[in-house]
Amino acid sequence: MADSAIFLAGASYLVFLLVGLLFAHLFVASQTNIESIIDYGTAYVQIVTIASFGLFGQVCGERLLQATGRTFYSMITQATGAIINIILDPILIFGLFGFPRLEVAGAAIATVIGQTVAMILAMFFNFRFNKDIHLRLRKILHPEMRYVSNIYAIGIPSILMISISSVMTFCMNRILMGFSSTATAVFGAYYKIQSFFFMPVFGLNNGMVPIVAYNYGARNRERIMKTIRLSMTYAVLIMLIGLAVFQLIPDTLLLLFDASENMLEIGEVALRVISLSYLFAGICVVSGSVFQALGDSIYSLIISVARQLVVLIPAAYLLSLTGRLELVWWAFPIAELASLALSLIFLRRVTKNRLQF
Repeated sequence: MADSAIFLAGASYLVFLLVGLLFAHLFVASQTNIESIIDYGTAYVQIVTIASFGLFGQVCGERLLQATGRTFYSMITQATGAIINIILDPILIFGLFGFPRLEVAGAAIATVIGQTVAMILAMFFNFRFNKDIHLRLRKILHPEMRYVSNIYAIGIPSILMISISSVMTFCMNRILMGFSSTATAVFGAYYKIQSFFFMPVFGLNNGMVPIVAYNYGARNRERIMKTIRLSMTYAVLIMLIGLAVFQLIPDTLLLLFDASENMLEIGEVALRVISLSYLFAGICVVSGSVFQALGDSIYSLIISVARQLVVLIPAAYLLSLTGRLELVWWAFPIAELASLALSLIFLRRVTKNRLQF
């Protein structure tokens, strides 16, 4: 099945390659009419999609490591890619140490270099240390359709959830552009900052999923419930730290992006309001991974659709009709509260129906 997974990763890259070559300008232009932003955005999208082989290879290699319980190596690849990206960003954006000043294109190049290095490292760890997987070129080029169908049966809900997140971002940008380009910039800055707190929770989930799945197969209910409780506890603690940071120093975070006075004025309110959703986010994120580990990934999809499309976007649009930008940000905690309610309902149902042994 690992051979088929690599084949699908390669096929997915070809799709993104075509998107980058043919539709990058159209995608960016649909969100703004400012020529400079269109030019910068098109350059960024083209680079990250055309060179997205590193992203697909990294994700595929890391999932193979995680599936066989080698999460330590997966952590190394993720950290290495992120650190390389962070180091190269200022160098290539501003042209430091003799490198050319590439601005937005430099940020994109730094991203794909980090992804490519992480991909090479992930594949090295799989070939060198992952004895549970035996990759064969013939199988990769000629995958078995039964494995392909099994992968998609499990993966389609995850694919849709990630796609929904992109749709949500697109719609929010359209709503915020109705106020100003600065509001959109604040939203983009927030999404970059929030990864510092969500990534540890996602890493926690990567370690939790194989434990829950393994013990589900072993019919060990006590260990499953203990794992879920511990994961939720640590996730909530991480998100509370994030909440405290956003509440106490939003201006400091925004100054990392060379924020103007206008951006600071808008951003301080935005970060403080949006981060209120962190009160519930830890439970919601862990619950979604529990559903996937127990074979009920459809619940994760339902929650994601409800939070981002059914609640968040309509709430943001309705609040934007008031003409008050500060109210639009409240759509995030409202949506997260709805997500929490659904997560608890589905979690109760899953543990009642799946863990009666």
